[in-house]
Amino acid sequence: MNKPKSIHRPGSRKNAGKRFSWPQLGFLLAGALVVVIAIGVCTVYAIRASMLDIKDVGQIPQRSFVFDVNGNAYSRLYGQNRVLVKIDDVSPNFIDALLAREDARFYKHGGVDIFGIGRAIVRNISRGSLREGASTITQQLARNSFDLGGRTLDRKILEAFVAFRIEHSFTKRQILEHYINRIYYGSGYYGLEIATQAYFGKPCKNLTLGEAAMMAGLIRSPNRFSPFKNLEGAKSERDTVLARMVELGKISQSNADAARKAPIHVAKNRPAVVQENYVMDAVDAELQNLLTQDQIDAGGMKIYTTIDPKLQSIAEKALDAHLTSIEARPNYPHPKKAAVSNGPNQGQATNYLQGAVVIIDNRSGGICALVGGRDRRSPSDFNRSLFAKRQVGSAIKPFVYAAAYANGLFPGSSVSDEPISPGEVPEAPNWRPSNSDGTNRGTLPAKDGLVLSRNTMTVRVGEFASVKNVRELATKIGLSDLPNYPSSFLGAFEETPRDLTAAYTVFANQGKRRQNYLIERIDDRNGIPIYRAAHIETQPLDPGVAWLTTSAMREVFTRGTATSAKSLGFTGIAAGKTGTTNDFKDAWFIGFTKSLTCGVWVGMDKPEPILRGGYGATLALPIWTKIMKSTDDSQYPASSFDPGVPLRKTLLCSVSNAQATTACRAADTAYTIDLPVSLLPKNLCPIHQGTLAGPETAPDGPEEDDRPPLPVRVFDSFLNLFRKGK
Repeated sequence: MNKPKSIHRPGSRKNAGKRFSWPQLGFLLAGALVVVIAIGVCTVYAIRASMLDIKDVGQIPQRSFVFDVNGNAYSRLYGQNRVLVKIDDVSPNFIDALLAREDARFYKHGGVDIFGIGRAIVRNISRGSLREGASTITQQLARNSFDLGGRTLDRKILEAFVAFRIEHSFTKRQILEHYINRIYYGSGYYGLEIATQAYFGKPCKNLTLGEAAMMAGLIRSPNRFSPFKNLEGAKSERDTVLARMVELGKISQSNADAARKAPIHVAKNRPAVVQENYVMDAVDAELQNLLTQDQIDAGGMKIYTTIDPKLQSIAEKALDAHLTSIEARPNYPHPKKAAVSNGPNQGQATNYLQGAVVIIDNRSGGICALVGGRDRRSPSDFNRSLFAKRQVGSAIKPFVYAAAYANGLFPGSSVSDEPISPGEVPEAPNWRPSNSDGTNRGTLPAKDGLVLSRNTMTVRVGEFASVKNVRELATKIGLSDLPNYPSSFLGAFEETPRDLTAAYTVFANQGKRRQNYLIERIDDRNGIPIYRAAHIETQPLDPGVAWLTTSAMREVFTRGTATSAKSLGFTGIAAGKTGTTNDFKDAWFIGFTKSLTCGVWVGMDKPEPILRGGYGATLALPIWTKIMKSTDDSQYPASSFDPGVPLRKTLLCSVSNAQATTACRAADTAYTIDLPVSLLPKNLCPIHQGTLAGPETAPDGPEEDDRPPLPVRVFDSFLNLFRKGK
């Protein structure tokens, strides 16, 4: 009997080991490993992408604009030259051209275009090159927003993951807006708005089709095809973009042809760029004190300054022109700027004649002009107007006389101009300064010591006021380096042109000190003010004292050290003072009208004699006159000075500084003066006998036989100077 054949069962042990062969199992394991690796790689890159602050995509740095006193753009701070623009203010022509050129499937992908990558691979293989890329606009935004590394596979993978995050965090319109504002368009311009203003002189919302296509064509090679450098190349890129727009159905062929034929007008006047000048140096310095570094670096601010560009230009030209004329004099002993200014960098010091100018609006304290040297582009970028501390010489004398006036001296008080005697100055018994001209003129009214810049008189006036009071006044007006020594009366200390010029404004402002400043207001990128000038005002000087000092400084122009101003063409109402230091190492002139105070310094960077006879009147005053006679009188009126307090005609004794008596008149020591009522002395002259002699009884001059002998009067005046009328 035959046995039945065995029946095959799929699940039987006999066939269990035959499901997968070893090769099949290897492929399965390899596939699983690839999946695990892919998951691991994706996890690593996802983590790396998540560590980036995605908010930085929208925090696009832009330059801060700097505006002048008229509200016009003056310059920009350093940084990427960019002006942000909203997507709604961008021409639709450009949006279409951009998408046609860079990312036709922008609205269909999620950050990475798989179809675009496949298409690029096929085309590159068929062409045998790597001419076509596949980066989406989102990927380009990712690498422009973050430092993802060089052109490596690692960067491309990270870029893709960052692009996914961007797509998840922003809308398509936001991505486009950020991209348009971040991309570089050549010639130093970042962002579409500043680039179109530069290239075509118009905002990006007004771009024509041809201009829009040209701008889109720049993106892949912006420096190569910049219209400023290669207009024909830029037109070729425009035509390529227009053809692509036709291919995608965004425009018709007739529109493309019309755009190709339309003329392209490249702008001649480019937007303001960073100016490497002394004003911007000062703006940078002030910003460091007003804002945090993060605020400065973020940019996008509008910085409103007090600079008058017209005055600034006048001051720059006047300074260099006059110093050039000095260098042209026969036997001029120093190197000339023209011979060395184009040489290698010499650091902060130059070996040719330098200068500085500061102009301040008395009405506000705002700095109208600030010149720190002859040429900011020269080997030295040192801003002398702000940082050069130089001996002030005779320019300090108005403050010495003001301190004395505040302590009971008057303009007509008798002061000796004779040589200083040994021991006459108790704090410095061996100090015997002389007058610059080597002469002595006997006894003169006190104000003549200021008008004629007499050193011996100034020392005696300073002794009357005391070193302590002179130093206290100097501190109140912003001068801080006066030594506690009588030599400070003659300016044997250092100060910057800015601070010394600012100190003089108290005379034009009836004794008020308005804090000088350069920046009026700062608005952030959203237009919100984040800083406003405080406009701090103090009253360090009595208005009457300021008036008396100003009146004497007015005479500096009519009979003093600045009489040459008229022959130089300045005929306005002004007051001021020259300054010259020992051995002619520094020359100053600081003068003011009702509206403006202008300070000029001239000297060598490394102090040494400028030239023989190099007084402030010959080196600095001509620069001052050239500037001040060029000012706009309607904007900066040079009207008469106002005392600010009531004046009363008074008869004073020049010896005692008290109200004159009939005996003072007989002694020829009585004089009439219009005196501020706040300074009127209350007592009668304690030296001369007699009754009160009012100004209405003041004679034209005493009879000769009524006067004491001349030697007696001189000696009496000298002794009573140190009695200080107390």
